[in-house]
Amino acid sequence: METINEVKSDTELMLVTANVGSLFEDPKRLLSIWLEEFIAKVSETKPRFLALHLQEVGGKTYENSMDHVQQFIQCLCETMKSMEYTYVRIYMDEDFKSAEHFTALGNIYFGHKDLCTLRIWNFLKHDWEDKLDDEQIFSGNIEAISTKEKSKFPQHFFPECKWSRKGFMRTRWEINGTVIELVNIHLFHDASNLAACSDFPSVYCKTRRRALIHTIERFHLDDKNGSVPFFLFGDFNFRCDTAGVVKELTADLVAHRVQSMKTENTKIHYRNSTGNNILTVGKKEFSHADHQLKFKEHWLKKFDKELEPLTEILIEYPITFIPSYPFEEDPEMPTDYMSTRCPSWCDRILMTPQVKDITKSNEWKYDIIGESVCMGDHKPIYLTVRLKQNKGFTSPKRLDKTLHSLKTLMDQTMVDESLWMEQSNVDDAGISPSPVFSSQYIVVRPISPSINAEVKGDCPAKLDADIDRGVLLKETTV
Repeated sequence: METINEVKSDTELMLVTANVGSLFEDPKRLLSIWLEEFIAKVSETKPRFLALHLQEVGGKTYENSMDHVQQFIQCLCETMKSMEYTYVRIYMDEDFKSAEHFTALGNIYFGHKDLCTLRIWNFLKHDWEDKLDDEQIFSGNIEAISTKEKSKFPQHFFPECKWSRKGFMRTRWEINGTVIELVNIHLFHDASNLAACSDFPSVYCKTRRRALIHTIERFHLDDKNGSVPFFLFGDFNFRCDTAGVVKELTADLVAHRVQSMKTENTKIHYRNSTGNNILTVGKKEFSHADHQLKFKEHWLKKFDKELEPLTEILIEYPITFIPSYPFEEDPEMPTDYMSTRCPSWCDRILMTPQVKDITKSNEWKYDIIGESVCMGDHKPIYLTVRLKQNKGFTSPKRLDKTLHSLKTLMDQTMVDESLWMEQSNVDDAGISPSPVFSSQYIVVRPISPSINAEVKGDCPAKLDADIDRGVLLKETTV
Protein backbone atom coordinates (compact mmCIF):
# COMPACT_ATOMS: atom_id res chain seq x y z
CA MET A 1 0.00 0.00 0.00
CA GLU A 2 1.24 3.47 -0.82
CA THR A 3 1.27 5.57 2.31
CA ILE A 4 1.75 9.29 1.62
CA ASN A 5 0.55 10.89 4.86
CA GLU A 6 -1.34 9.73 7.90
CA VAL A 7 -5.07 9.46 7.26
CA LYS A 8 -6.65 12.42 9.01
CA SER A 9 -10.26 12.66 7.85
CA ASP A 10 -12.95 11.30 5.57
CA THR A 11 -12.39 11.64 1.83
CA GLU A 12 -14.43 13.98 -0.34
CA LEU A 13 -15.54 12.14 -3.50
CA MET A 14 -17.03 13.77 -6.55
CA LEU A 15 -18.71 11.47 -9.10
CA VAL A 16 -19.81 12.85 -12.45
CA THR A 17 -21.62 11.27 -15.38
CA ALA A 18 -21.86 12.95 -18.79
CA ASN A 19 -23.02 11.82 -22.21
CA VAL A 20 -20.71 13.93 -24.40
CA GLY A 21 -21.68 12.65 -27.84
CA SER A 22 -23.11 15.95 -29.04
CA LEU A 23 -19.97 17.86 -27.95
CA PHE A 24 -17.97 16.12 -30.63
CA GLU A 25 -20.57 16.90 -33.27
CA ASP A 26 -19.84 20.60 -32.77
CA PRO A 27 -16.50 20.72 -30.91
CA LYS A 28 -15.50 24.27 -31.86
CA ARG A 29 -18.52 25.76 -30.11
CA LEU A 30 -19.24 23.30 -27.34
CA LEU A 31 -16.06 21.68 -25.98
CA SER A 32 -14.56 24.81 -24.42
CA ILE A 33 -17.90 25.75 -22.81
CA TRP A 34 -18.26 22.27 -21.35
CA LEU A 35 -14.72 22.16 -19.97
CA GLU A 36 -14.98 25.61 -18.44
CA GLU A 37 -18.22 24.77 -16.64
CA PHE A 38 -16.96 21.39 -15.47
CA ILE A 39 -13.70 22.80 -14.11
CA ALA A 40 -15.60 25.57 -12.34
CA LYS A 41 -17.71 22.97 -10.51
CA VAL A 42 -14.63 20.95 -9.54
CA SER A 43 -12.94 24.11 -8.24
CA GLU A 44 -16.02 24.90 -6.19
CA THR A 45 -16.35 21.37 -4.79
CA LYS A 46 -12.63 20.62 -4.19
CA PRO A 47 -12.88 16.81 -4.02
CA ARG A 48 -9.91 14.66 -2.99
CA PHE A 49 -10.93 12.03 -5.55
CA LEU A 50 -12.80 12.75 -8.78
CA ALA A 51 -14.43 10.16 -11.04
CA LEU A 52 -15.74 11.28 -14.43
CA HIS A 53 -17.70 8.75 -16.48
CA LEU A 54 -18.31 9.64 -20.12
CA GLN A 55 -20.61 8.02 -22.68
CA GLU A 56 -20.62 8.42 -26.47
CA VAL A 57 -17.09 9.79 -26.47
CA GLY A 58 -16.28 11.01 -29.98
CA GLY A 59 -19.88 11.31 -31.09
CA LYS A 60 -21.44 9.41 -33.97
CA THR A 61 -18.29 9.37 -36.10
CA TYR A 62 -15.39 8.55 -33.80
CA GLU A 63 -12.96 8.27 -36.69
CA ASN A 64 -13.50 11.95 -37.46
CA SER A 65 -13.36 13.08 -33.84
CA MET A 66 -10.28 11.34 -32.43
CA ASP A 67 -8.14 14.50 -32.58
CA HIS A 68 -10.80 16.43 -30.67
CA VAL A 69 -10.98 13.65 -28.06
CA GLN A 70 -7.23 13.84 -27.52
CA GLN A 71 -7.37 17.62 -27.20
CA PHE A 72 -10.22 17.29 -24.71
CA ILE A 73 -8.21 14.86 -22.56
CA GLN A 74 -5.04 16.94 -22.78
CA CYS A 75 -6.80 20.14 -21.74
CA LEU A 76 -8.60 18.39 -18.89
CA CYS A 77 -5.41 16.79 -17.56
CA GLU A 78 -3.38 19.98 -17.72
CA THR A 79 -6.03 21.90 -15.82
CA MET A 80 -6.46 19.21 -13.16
CA LYS A 81 -2.70 18.97 -12.63
CA SER A 82 -2.58 22.71 -12.04
CA MET A 83 -5.09 22.08 -9.24
CA GLU A 84 -2.72 19.52 -7.66
CA TYR A 85 -4.46 16.37 -8.84
CA THR A 86 -1.29 14.34 -9.22
CA TYR A 87 -2.81 10.89 -9.76
CA VAL A 88 -4.40 10.38 -13.16
CA ARG A 89 -5.91 7.18 -14.52
CA ILE A 90 -7.84 7.30 -17.83
CA TYR A 91 -9.49 4.55 -19.89
CA MET A 92 -10.79 5.63 -23.30
CA ASP A 93 -12.42 2.92 -25.41
CA GLU A 94 -11.53 4.16 -28.91
CA ASP A 95 -11.34 0.99 -31.05
CA PHE A 96 -14.35 1.96 -33.15
CA LYS A 97 -13.57 -0.69 -35.79
CA SER A 98 -14.37 -3.50 -33.35
CA ALA A 99 -18.14 -4.04 -33.38
CA GLU A 100 -17.72 -6.74 -30.77
CA HIS A 101 -15.98 -4.58 -28.18
CA PHE A 102 -16.46 -0.86 -28.87
CA THR A 103 -18.52 0.97 -26.24
CA ALA A 104 -17.37 4.63 -26.66
CA LEU A 105 -17.10 4.78 -22.87
CA GLY A 106 -14.50 6.85 -21.07
CA ASN A 107 -13.58 6.41 -17.39
CA ILE A 108 -11.43 9.25 -16.01
CA TYR A 109 -10.10 9.44 -12.47
CA PHE A 110 -8.10 12.09 -10.62
CA GLY A 111 -6.60 11.77 -7.15
CA HIS A 112 -5.42 14.79 -5.20
CA LYS A 113 -1.88 14.91 -3.81
CA ASP A 114 -3.32 14.99 -0.28
CA LEU A 115 -4.73 11.46 -0.55
CA CYS A 116 -3.06 9.21 2.00
CA THR A 117 -3.59 5.86 0.30
CA LEU A 118 -4.74 5.06 -3.21
CA ARG A 119 -4.70 1.65 -4.87
CA ILE A 120 -6.36 0.14 -7.93
CA TRP A 121 -7.52 -3.44 -8.45
CA ASN A 122 -6.25 -5.81 -11.13
CA PHE A 123 -9.16 -7.89 -12.44
CA LEU A 124 -6.81 -10.41 -14.05
CA LYS A 125 -4.56 -10.99 -11.03
CA HIS A 126 -7.53 -10.62 -8.65
CA ASP A 127 -5.42 -8.44 -6.39
CA TRP A 128 -4.24 -4.88 -5.89
CA GLU A 129 -1.63 -3.38 -8.17
CA ASP A 130 1.78 -3.17 -6.49
CA LYS A 131 2.23 0.45 -7.47
CA LEU A 132 -0.04 3.21 -8.72
CA ASP A 133 1.79 5.39 -11.19
CA ASP A 134 1.18 9.11 -11.06
CA GLU A 135 -0.32 9.12 -14.57
CA GLN A 136 -1.54 6.38 -16.87
CA ILE A 137 -3.70 7.03 -19.92
CA PHE A 138 -5.04 4.05 -21.87
CA SER A 139 -6.71 4.72 -25.22
CA GLY A 140 -7.41 3.02 -28.53
CA ASN A 141 -7.84 -0.72 -28.00
CA ILE A 142 -7.89 -1.21 -24.23
CA GLU A 143 -9.15 -4.80 -24.10
CA ALA A 144 -5.91 -6.11 -22.54
CA ILE A 145 -5.79 -3.51 -19.75
CA SER A 146 -6.45 -5.53 -16.60
CA THR A 147 -7.15 -2.69 -14.14
CA LYS A 148 -10.57 -2.25 -15.68
CA GLU A 149 -13.32 -4.62 -16.71
CA LYS A 150 -15.28 -3.68 -19.82
CA SER A 151 -18.03 -5.46 -21.67
CA LYS A 152 -20.72 -4.83 -24.24
CA PHE A 153 -24.11 -6.31 -23.57
CA PRO A 154 -24.79 -9.64 -25.33
CA GLN A 155 -25.87 -9.15 -28.91
CA HIS A 156 -29.32 -10.63 -28.33
CA PHE A 157 -29.96 -7.84 -25.82
CA PHE A 158 -29.83 -5.21 -28.53
CA PRO A 159 -33.35 -4.10 -29.39
CA GLU A 160 -32.82 -3.33 -33.07
CA CYS A 161 -30.87 -6.46 -34.02
CA LYS A 162 -27.62 -4.57 -34.39
CA TRP A 163 -24.78 -3.88 -32.04
CA SER A 164 -24.57 -0.27 -30.92
CA ARG A 165 -22.36 1.32 -28.26
CA LYS A 166 -23.99 -0.01 -25.12
CA GLY A 167 -22.20 -1.68 -22.24
CA PHE A 168 -20.31 -1.01 -19.03
CA MET A 169 -16.77 -0.41 -17.74
CA ARG A 170 -15.77 -0.72 -14.09
CA THR A 171 -12.78 -0.06 -11.87
CA ARG A 172 -12.14 -0.85 -8.21
CA TRP A 173 -10.32 1.47 -5.82
CA GLU A 174 -9.03 1.55 -2.29
CA ILE A 175 -9.21 5.18 -1.19
CA ASN A 176 -7.79 6.01 2.24
CA GLY A 177 -8.34 2.44 3.36
CA THR A 178 -11.89 1.95 2.03
CA VAL A 179 -12.76 -0.14 -1.04
CA ILE A 180 -15.38 0.84 -3.62
CA GLU A 181 -16.14 0.08 -7.25
CA LEU A 182 -16.99 2.73 -9.81
CA VAL A 183 -19.03 1.49 -12.79
CA ASN A 184 -19.76 3.42 -16.00
CA ILE A 185 -22.86 2.21 -17.85
CA HIS A 186 -24.78 3.12 -21.00
CA LEU A 187 -28.20 1.56 -21.53
CA PHE A 188 -30.58 1.49 -24.51
CA HIS A 189 -32.61 4.50 -25.62
CA ASP A 190 -36.25 4.82 -26.71
CA ALA A 191 -36.32 4.46 -30.50
CA SER A 192 -39.91 5.64 -30.87
CA ASN A 193 -42.13 7.84 -28.72
CA LEU A 194 -45.18 6.13 -30.20
CA ALA A 195 -44.05 2.70 -29.04
CA ALA A 196 -42.97 4.11 -25.68
CA CYS A 197 -46.41 5.56 -24.94
CA SER A 198 -48.30 2.38 -25.77
CA ASP A 199 -47.76 0.92 -22.31
CA PHE A 200 -45.62 1.05 -19.18
CA PRO A 201 -43.19 -0.50 -18.70
CA SER A 202 -42.50 -0.06 -22.40
CA VAL A 203 -40.53 -2.55 -24.44
CA TYR A 204 -37.56 -0.19 -24.17
CA CYS A 205 -37.86 -0.01 -20.40
CA LYS A 206 -37.84 -3.79 -20.25
CA THR A 207 -34.76 -3.92 -22.45
CA ARG A 208 -32.93 -1.55 -20.14
CA ARG A 209 -34.04 -3.46 -17.05
CA ARG A 210 -32.86 -6.72 -18.51
CA ALA A 211 -29.39 -5.34 -19.30
CA LEU A 212 -29.13 -3.67 -15.90
CA ILE A 213 -30.06 -6.84 -14.02
CA HIS A 214 -27.60 -8.81 -16.17
CA THR A 215 -24.82 -6.39 -15.20
CA ILE A 216 -25.53 -6.38 -11.45
CA GLU A 217 -25.87 -10.15 -11.37
CA ARG A 218 -22.51 -10.46 -13.12
CA PHE A 219 -20.84 -8.45 -10.35
CA HIS A 220 -22.47 -10.45 -7.57
CA LEU A 221 -21.46 -13.77 -9.16
CA ASP A 222 -17.82 -12.74 -9.65
CA ASP A 223 -16.20 -15.23 -7.27
CA LYS A 224 -12.64 -14.48 -8.40
CA ASN A 225 -12.76 -10.75 -7.69
CA GLY A 226 -15.33 -10.82 -4.95
CA SER A 227 -18.14 -8.33 -4.49
CA VAL A 228 -17.78 -4.87 -2.94
CA PRO A 229 -20.06 -1.82 -2.57
CA PHE A 230 -20.29 0.09 -5.84
CA PHE A 231 -21.48 3.29 -7.43
CA LEU A 232 -23.14 2.77 -10.80
CA PHE A 233 -23.29 6.00 -12.80
CA GLY A 234 -23.80 6.72 -16.46
CA ASP A 235 -26.49 7.25 -19.06
CA PHE A 236 -29.21 4.82 -18.01
CA ASN A 237 -31.56 6.31 -20.59
CA PHE A 238 -34.31 6.01 -17.97
CA ARG A 239 -37.45 7.64 -19.39
CA CYS A 240 -40.59 8.88 -17.78
CA ASP A 241 -43.71 6.75 -18.04
CA THR A 242 -44.59 8.23 -21.43
CA ALA A 243 -48.07 6.69 -21.46
CA GLY A 244 -48.77 8.26 -18.07
CA VAL A 245 -47.34 11.63 -19.10
CA VAL A 246 -49.48 11.72 -22.24
CA LYS A 247 -52.58 10.80 -20.24
CA GLU A 248 -51.82 13.56 -17.73
CA LEU A 249 -51.30 16.19 -20.42
CA THR A 250 -54.28 15.27 -22.59
CA ALA A 251 -57.12 14.65 -20.13
CA ASP A 252 -59.36 17.27 -21.80
CA LEU A 253 -57.99 16.97 -25.33
CA VAL A 254 -59.03 15.07 -28.45
CA ALA A 255 -56.49 12.86 -30.21
CA HIS A 256 -56.08 12.96 -34.00
CA ARG A 257 -53.83 10.51 -35.75
CA VAL A 258 -52.11 11.89 -38.87
CA GLN A 259 -50.69 9.03 -40.88
CA SER A 260 -48.58 9.29 -44.02
CA MET A 261 -47.33 6.65 -46.42
CA LYS A 262 -44.04 6.76 -44.50
CA THR A 263 -44.71 5.22 -41.09
CA GLU A 264 -41.99 7.27 -39.40
CA ASN A 265 -44.01 10.41 -40.22
CA THR A 266 -47.10 9.19 -38.39
CA LYS A 267 -48.08 11.58 -35.58
CA ILE A 268 -50.81 12.01 -33.03
CA HIS A 269 -52.03 15.54 -32.39
CA TYR A 270 -53.90 16.30 -29.19
CA ARG A 271 -56.14 19.34 -29.66
CA ASN A 272 -58.30 21.42 -27.37
CA SER A 273 -61.92 22.39 -27.96
CA THR A 274 -60.91 25.29 -30.20
CA GLY A 275 -58.78 23.04 -32.44
CA ASN A 276 -55.36 24.18 -31.23
CA ASN A 277 -52.60 21.59 -31.01
CA ILE A 278 -51.48 21.23 -27.39
CA LEU A 279 -49.35 18.10 -27.67
CA THR A 280 -47.86 16.33 -30.68
CA VAL A 281 -46.35 12.86 -30.41
CA GLY A 282 -44.46 11.28 -33.29
CA LYS A 283 -41.72 8.69 -33.56
CA LYS A 284 -39.09 11.33 -32.86
CA GLU A 285 -41.28 14.24 -31.84
CA PHE A 286 -42.69 15.14 -28.45
CA SER A 287 -43.83 18.74 -28.47
CA HIS A 288 -46.06 20.60 -26.03
CA ALA A 289 -47.51 24.07 -26.50
CA ASP A 290 -45.76 25.12 -23.28
CA HIS A 291 -42.72 22.91 -23.83
CA GLN A 292 -40.03 24.97 -22.12
CA LEU A 293 -41.88 25.41 -18.84
CA LYS A 294 -44.17 22.40 -18.58
CA PHE A 295 -41.45 19.78 -18.21
CA LYS A 296 -39.50 21.71 -15.60
CA GLU A 297 -42.42 21.58 -13.19
CA HIS A 298 -42.49 19.20 -10.23
CA TRP A 299 -45.45 17.13 -11.51
CA LEU A 300 -43.25 15.23 -13.97
CA LYS A 301 -41.16 13.53 -11.28
CA LYS A 302 -43.99 11.18 -10.28
CA PHE A 303 -43.67 9.56 -13.74
CA ASP A 304 -39.98 8.75 -13.20
CA LYS A 305 -40.64 5.09 -12.38
CA GLU A 306 -37.96 2.93 -14.00
CA LEU A 307 -35.87 2.51 -10.86
CA GLU A 308 -38.81 1.54 -8.62
CA PRO A 309 -38.56 -2.27 -9.11
CA LEU A 310 -34.86 -2.16 -8.23
CA THR A 311 -34.97 -0.14 -5.01
CA GLU A 312 -33.84 -3.10 -2.87
CA ILE A 313 -30.77 -3.51 -5.07
CA LEU A 314 -29.91 0.04 -6.17
CA ILE A 315 -30.56 3.25 -4.26
CA GLU A 316 -30.29 6.92 -5.16
CA TYR A 317 -30.18 10.23 -3.36
CA PRO A 318 -33.32 12.36 -3.85
CA ILE A 319 -33.50 14.15 -7.19
CA THR A 320 -34.31 17.85 -6.96
CA PHE A 321 -32.92 18.93 -10.35
CA ILE A 322 -34.74 19.21 -13.67
CA PRO A 323 -34.59 16.42 -16.29
CA SER A 324 -31.09 16.10 -17.76
CA TYR A 325 -32.17 15.30 -21.34
CA PRO A 326 -32.80 16.34 -24.16
CA PHE A 327 -31.47 19.90 -24.25
CA GLU A 328 -30.88 22.01 -27.33
CA GLU A 329 -27.30 21.78 -28.61
CA ASP A 330 -27.20 25.48 -29.40
CA PRO A 331 -25.20 27.81 -27.09
CA GLU A 332 -27.85 30.46 -27.74
CA MET A 333 -30.57 28.20 -26.24
CA PRO A 334 -28.82 26.61 -23.25
CA THR A 335 -31.91 26.07 -21.07
CA ASP A 336 -34.35 24.91 -23.76
CA TYR A 337 -35.44 21.32 -24.27
CA MET A 338 -35.58 19.85 -27.76
CA SER A 339 -39.06 18.78 -28.84
CA THR A 340 -37.89 15.28 -29.77
CA ARG A 341 -38.48 13.33 -26.53
CA CYS A 342 -40.31 13.75 -23.29
CA PRO A 343 -37.68 15.30 -20.98
CA SER A 344 -36.38 12.68 -18.56
CA TRP A 345 -33.76 11.96 -15.92
CA CYS A 346 -31.57 9.79 -18.15
CA ASP A 347 -28.26 10.52 -16.40
CA ARG A 348 -28.06 9.09 -12.89
CA ILE A 349 -25.74 8.15 -10.05
CA LEU A 350 -26.94 5.01 -8.27
CA MET A 351 -25.31 2.83 -5.63
CA THR A 352 -25.71 -0.39 -3.71
CA PRO A 353 -27.34 0.01 -0.27
CA GLN A 354 -24.03 -0.92 1.39
CA VAL A 355 -22.51 2.37 0.20
CA LYS A 356 -24.47 4.09 2.97
CA ASP A 357 -22.36 2.14 5.51
CA ILE A 358 -19.11 3.64 4.23
CA THR A 359 -20.24 7.24 3.57
CA LYS A 360 -21.37 10.09 5.79
CA SER A 361 -25.16 10.01 5.74
CA ASN A 362 -25.77 13.75 6.00
CA GLU A 363 -22.99 15.12 3.80
CA TRP A 364 -23.88 14.84 0.12
CA LYS A 365 -25.04 16.85 -2.85
CA TYR A 366 -26.74 15.49 -5.97
CA ASP A 367 -27.23 18.03 -8.73
CA ILE A 368 -26.82 19.14 -12.32
CA ILE A 369 -23.81 20.86 -13.92
CA GLY A 370 -24.25 23.72 -16.37
CA GLU A 371 -27.98 24.28 -16.04
CA SER A 372 -27.67 27.78 -17.52
CA VAL A 373 -25.07 27.05 -20.24
CA CYS A 374 -24.98 24.66 -23.20
CA MET A 375 -23.48 21.31 -22.22
CA GLY A 376 -24.80 19.41 -25.24
CA ASP A 377 -28.05 17.46 -25.30
CA HIS A 378 -27.28 15.91 -21.89
CA LYS A 379 -26.51 17.97 -18.79
CA PRO A 380 -23.84 16.30 -16.63
CA ILE A 381 -24.95 15.09 -13.21
CA TYR A 382 -22.71 15.01 -10.15
CA LEU A 383 -22.77 13.58 -6.65
CA THR A 384 -20.48 14.57 -3.80
CA VAL A 385 -20.15 12.32 -0.75
CA ARG A 386 -17.71 11.86 2.10
CA LEU A 387 -16.14 8.41 2.15
CA LYS A 388 -15.30 7.07 5.60
CA GLN A 389 -11.70 5.99 6.17
CA ASN A 390 -10.30 2.51 6.79
CA LYS A 391 -13.49 0.52 6.10
CA GLY A 392 -11.46 -2.02 4.14
CA PHE A 393 -12.76 -4.68 1.75
CA THR A 394 -16.44 -4.98 2.69
CA SER A 395 -18.61 -7.56 0.94
CA PRO A 396 -22.28 -6.62 0.51
CA LYS A 397 -24.62 -8.23 3.02
CA ARG A 398 -27.45 -10.60 2.16
CA LEU A 399 -25.90 -11.67 -1.16
CA ASP A 400 -28.27 -14.63 -1.51
CA LYS A 401 -31.27 -12.34 -1.06
CA THR A 402 -29.88 -9.95 -3.68
CA LEU A 403 -29.42 -12.76 -6.18
CA HIS A 404 -32.95 -14.02 -5.51
CA SER A 405 -34.32 -10.51 -6.08
CA LEU A 406 -32.41 -10.23 -9.33
CA LYS A 407 -33.73 -13.60 -10.55
CA THR A 408 -37.29 -12.61 -9.66
CA LEU A 409 -36.97 -9.34 -11.54
CA MET A 410 -35.53 -11.07 -14.56
CA ASP A 411 -38.38 -13.59 -14.56
CA GLN A 412 -40.87 -10.72 -14.42
CA THR A 413 -39.19 -8.96 -17.33
CA MET A 414 -39.89 -9.97 -20.91
CA VAL A 415 -37.78 -13.00 -21.80
CA ASP A 416 -39.28 -14.06 -25.11
CA GLU A 417 -36.32 -13.65 -27.48
CA SER A 418 -38.58 -13.21 -30.50
CA LEU A 419 -40.15 -10.17 -28.84
CA TRP A 420 -36.75 -8.63 -28.19
CA MET A 421 -35.62 -9.19 -31.75
CA GLU A 422 -38.84 -7.79 -33.15
CA GLN A 423 -38.70 -4.62 -31.10
CA SER A 424 -37.69 -2.46 -34.05
CA ASN A 425 -40.92 -3.48 -35.75
CA VAL A 426 -43.10 -1.95 -33.04
CA ASP A 427 -41.48 1.46 -33.17
CA ASP A 428 -44.55 2.93 -34.83
CA ALA A 429 -47.08 1.27 -32.61
CA GLY A 430 -49.11 3.77 -30.71
CA ILE A 431 -52.42 4.49 -29.14
CA SER A 432 -54.99 2.21 -30.72
CA PRO A 433 -57.99 3.88 -32.37
CA SER A 434 -61.24 3.65 -30.47
CA PRO A 435 -64.06 1.64 -32.07
CA VAL A 436 -65.79 4.82 -33.18
CA PHE A 437 -63.64 7.17 -35.21
CA SER A 438 -63.67 9.30 -38.32
CA SER A 439 -61.05 9.95 -40.97
CA GLN A 440 -60.25 12.72 -43.37
CA TYR A 441 -57.45 13.33 -45.86
CA ILE A 442 -55.34 16.43 -45.72
CA VAL A 443 -52.56 17.68 -47.97
CA VAL A 444 -49.39 19.05 -46.45
CA ARG A 445 -47.02 20.93 -48.77
CA PRO A 446 -43.61 22.51 -48.21
CA ILE A 447 -43.74 26.02 -46.76
CA SER A 448 -44.03 28.57 -49.56
CA PRO A 449 -45.39 32.09 -50.08
CA SER A 450 -48.59 30.68 -51.50
CA ILE A 451 -51.49 29.66 -49.31
CA ASN A 452 -51.63 25.88 -48.89
CA ALA A 453 -54.94 24.31 -49.73
CA GLU A 454 -56.53 21.67 -47.54
CA VAL A 455 -58.60 18.91 -49.05
CA LYS A 456 -61.09 17.06 -46.89
CA GLY A 457 -63.49 14.25 -47.53
CA ASP A 458 -64.24 10.60 -46.99
CA CYS A 459 -61.86 9.45 -49.74
CA PRO A 460 -59.36 11.15 -52.05
CA ALA A 461 -61.09 10.11 -55.26
CA LYS A 462 -59.21 12.45 -57.60
CA LEU A 463 -56.32 14.83 -56.96
CA ASP A 464 -55.48 17.84 -59.08
CA ALA A 465 -51.96 18.92 -60.01
CA ASP A 466 -51.55 21.12 -56.95
CA ILE A 467 -52.44 18.30 -54.64
CA ASP A 468 -50.01 15.98 -56.40
CA ARG A 469 -47.20 18.33 -55.44
CA GLY A 470 -48.10 17.98 -51.76
CA VAL A 471 -47.91 15.07 -49.34
CA LEU A 472 -51.17 13.24 -48.76
CA LEU A 473 -51.83 12.38 -45.12
CA LYS A 474 -54.67 10.50 -43.51
CA GLU A 475 -55.97 12.07 -40.29
CA THR A 476 -58.06 9.93 -37.93
CA THR A 477 -59.81 11.13 -34.81
CA VAL A 478 -59.01 8.58 -32.09
